[in-house]
Amino acid sequence: MNVVTPSYRPLFADLPGDIEVSFEFFPPRTEAMERTLWESITALAPLAPKFVSVTYGAGGSTRERTHNTVTRILSETSLAPAAHLTCVAASRDEVDAVARAYWEAGVRHIVALRGDPPEGIDARFQPHPQGYRNAADLVAGLRRIAPFEISVGAYPECHPDSPSRIADIENLKAKFDAGATRAITQFFFDPDVYLRFLDLAGAAGLDVDIVPGILPVSNFAQLERMAGMCGASVPHWMARLFEGLDGRPATRQLVAATVAAEQCARLYERGIRQFHFYTLNRAELTSAICHLLGVRPAAATAAIKAETKA
Repeated sequence: MNVVTPSYRPLFADLPGDIEVSFEFFPPRTEAMERTLWESITALAPLAPKFVSVTYGAGGSTRERTHNTVTRILSETSLAPAAHLTCVAASRDEVDAVARAYWEAGVRHIVALRGDPPEGIDARFQPHPQGYRNAADLVAGLRRIAPFEISVGAYPECHPDSPSRIADIENLKAKFDAGATRAITQFFFDPDVYLRFLDLAGAAGLDVDIVPGILPVSNFAQLERMAGMCGASVPHWMARLFEGLDGRPATRQLVAATVAAEQCARLYERGIRQFHFYTLNRAELTSAICHLLGVRPAAATAAIKAETKA
């Protein structure tokens, strides 16, 4: 009897492990959240991310907690922390003082964002009378302070406040003209949305790093609220996939990890090698996705390569 060698290979089987990742965390509000955060940082650190970022609350509401988290990462781990900084409800002098304090503490990477109004998503952004006008203005200000590495935001589906996609791309270009190093996108779920955005950016002359932001779905209702706030679309098929899983967390995580890993694998097929994960301070999903993508702890990766050669 002839034995037929199966030709089927999983989507993730041929990824060669040349993917670069980074992770986003948010500063904890309670002792319990602090423990969860540091358990997640400890779990994800062996994956050797390029950097880990820490968010900054609306109106600077988490300024002190963000600073404490960033400096602790810097002092207690080998990770490279990036501090989020916004220009909401603060003067230039106040923002500059925060940036200088980061530089003096040894932080070399800032994620520079305009920021959301503290009144909520329905409020209109108003620059502080003595403050930075927008993210591009903030980037220029940071460049005057120190030679920071500066990441900025990008919106594949257009920022909610932008009058048009063209205006949104021009705003992104202004950030790079001011001295930004890279852009990190808002989350999205359709790879084609991101790829079309890259085409628009390229047509505008932007030959820069625009890293896709990946959000693993831990809670579908929460996802829909977040998407409504930032103008991201949620495909109908996602609602069907997560239907009936509210009370089945283990199954929900399996589905979420597979969806996000496939999204990344499809982007990998189109030449994308960098991914920024919004971890929501939970390691399990992000760790599982990275594993599927071939991003493993250094020791495990070395063992797999040795076994493959043997």
